Amino acid sequence: MLNILKIKGTKTIPDFVQVRDEQMTLIAYFRLNQIEKGLTKNNLTTEIEGITKLLNKIPFGIIHKYSPSNEQ
Repeated sequence: MLNILKIKGTKTIPDFVQVRDEQMTLIAYFRLNQIEKGLTKNNLTTEIEGITKLLNKIPFGIIHKYSPSNEQ
């Protein structure tokens, strides 16, 4: 299970994504406009499609639980 958080940027700082494990340890941190590159760099290539769909639906600032079996 992974915890996904979309972070809203400012005028000069872009939007970011945090991917954390069950203990809330940071696994990946990347710009929202570079989802595929960020997931590939952090060895999450099998989850690109599911996490991308999730990021397109969830609001900023809310932690969302993600596991491959419950792609939401």
